[in-house]
Amino acid sequence: MIGRSLPAVTFKTRIRDDSIEGPNPYRWDHKTTDDYFKGKRVLLFALPGAFTPTCSTYQLPDFERMSDQFKEMGIDEIYCLSVNDAFVMNAWGKQQGLEKVKLIPDGSGEFSRKLGMLVCKDNLGFGMRSWRYAAIVEDGVIKQWLEEPGFKDNCELDPYGESSPQNVLNRLVASLTERRDAA
Repeated sequence: MIGRSLPAVTFKTRIRDDSIEGPNPYRWDHKTTDDYFKGKRVLLFALPGAFTPTCSTYQLPDFERMSDQFKEMGIDEIYCLSVNDAFVMNAWGKQQGLEKVKLIPDGSGEFSRKLGMLVCKDNLGFGMRSWRYAAIVEDGVIKQWLEEPGFKDNCELDPYGESSPQNVLNRLVASLTERRDAA
């Protein structure tokens, strides 16, 4: 995956619009891969689903909690991607109290499929979802890739460790040290 450009897709998002009155002041907004990644150094992590145990208890909250450490390492944005629609992702972000990590809804799984990370999780009643991974992306190009082991459809396990924020941060520190030593 390293050196590969991210797939070009359009994400269907919902954003708050205070000009809309009533109980649902949101409108559709279409964001492209370039909107999220062009000209930025981004930490992207993907997970199987909003509101699921590992994702909601550890992965997303820890990335939120550690976001300042990633900013200190030169990360411009932290994005969490899941094969969930914009309504689910917005509700999850609100429930999690997110302020720093931004959520990307890959509602139809197009991005995950084109990246080669879409898996079937029918054994859990999920349908098609993203495999768990993290990546450092610079200007739309993958520079570092951390994928959970065991990639396959209907995997009995839900491995978590390679894409944890603690491991991603350790990898960033190690790569910075390697660059300094090489200079």
